[in-house]
Amino acid sequence: MNTTPEPAVDAPDMPDVPDAPIIELPLPPPGTMGPPEEYRRLRQECPLARVRLPIGATAWYATRYEDVKELIADARLIRPSITDWPPRPGHVPGDEPGLVTMMELEGPRHAALRRALSEPFSVRSVRSRLPRIRRSADLLLDPFVGSDQPGDLVVRFLEPFPVMVMCDLVGIPYEDSDYFLPRADAALGAILTLEEGREATSQLREYITSLLDRKRREPGDDMLTRLVDACERGALDHESAVSFGLSMLVAGYRTSTMFLADAVLALLTLPGAYARLRDHRDLMPGAVEELLRYVPVMNGVVVLQAVEDIELHGRTIRAGDAVLPVLAAANRDEHVFTDADRLDLCRADNPHLAFGRGAHNCIGSHLARAQMTVCLEALFDRLPNLRLAEGHRPIWEDESPSKSPLTLPVYW
Repeated sequence: MNTTPEPAVDAPDMPDVPDAPIIELPLPPPGTMGPPEEYRRLRQECPLARVRLPIGATAWYATRYEDVKELIADARLIRPSITDWPPRPGHVPGDEPGLVTMMELEGPRHAALRRALSEPFSVRSVRSRLPRIRRSADLLLDPFVGSDQPGDLVVRFLEPFPVMVMCDLVGIPYEDSDYFLPRADAALGAILTLEEGREATSQLREYITSLLDRKRREPGDDMLTRLVDACERGALDHESAVSFGLSMLVAGYRTSTMFLADAVLALLTLPGAYARLRDHRDLMPGAVEELLRYVPVMNGVVVLQAVEDIELHGRTIRAGDAVLPVLAAANRDEHVFTDADRLDLCRADNPHLAFGRGAHNCIGSHLARAQMTVCLEALFDRLPNLRLAEGHRPIWEDESPSKSPLTLPVYW
């Protein structure tokens, strides 16, 4: 992901609020997954802060569990397209095709799309695909196991694995990944690189549209074909199908890659954790939930926009203001989770917010859990003695709020 900061944009600043100074966007310490050290202090002293983003715009930054839980399900907050926020001089919202994923869809169109996808994303459907998901893992691990050591687990397995699973499920040709992956990363990085993100958005829309046309001519056993059928029956409009395709390209694999890379790194860093889970597979369901809570991927990158005024902690979030409910901070709230900064593979009470909440909760949550489970089981089976390669540090992209290692050198 390219994260070179763009010049500041002209965005309306927030009204002056007593004791609400603007702070820089909290980032994890260099060379780590995080979370940012400021989370605990902000939860205690300033649970609704103002932050300045690298693009120059400001946003409200919420870090307490209860606040984040309410905000991500608040109908007064919507997710704007990167082409519409932050506002630009002379730009009218909606005057160009945007990166409208499922997260930005609202109302009947959003409900119709979720109905069309409810069966393929159901627990039953995901469970039926477990053998195919495991075959994808083994297909990648077969050459890795016999390769020279140390090897890069991210580049060789943890990054391509979710892409392969997503392509198989959705109906996107895996061989096209060299085309769509860099553009998806550019779109994801739009909080830091607006113009590049907007250009990538246009290219991704064209790509998904061409895929839908191909599925109309050559149907397959995949989600895009299912959505084309729904469009032809009048149950879904074409733009909603495009939105789903964009969701899969931009978020359907990349967040999974980040979660997997951080989860494996956490298990390998904590003494005995990898071996314990390897030898006690009965802990897997709870351990997956704990890893989803503990891994701080969503470090304030969920951007929402108020459509009306909201009062919180004695401050007014004005209509048009941006709000960042920080899921990673909420998942480390010491008032909700005992020893919140500790990875506890046996944690029982775990109401984490990794998949959001409300109308826009992650429809792919069952698939994400299955991917992490299969990923770990495949590693335990094929690389039982996996360990970090001493003297070979992972490479990180330290300017990005979403943190996961770009490389992970390991021995096995």
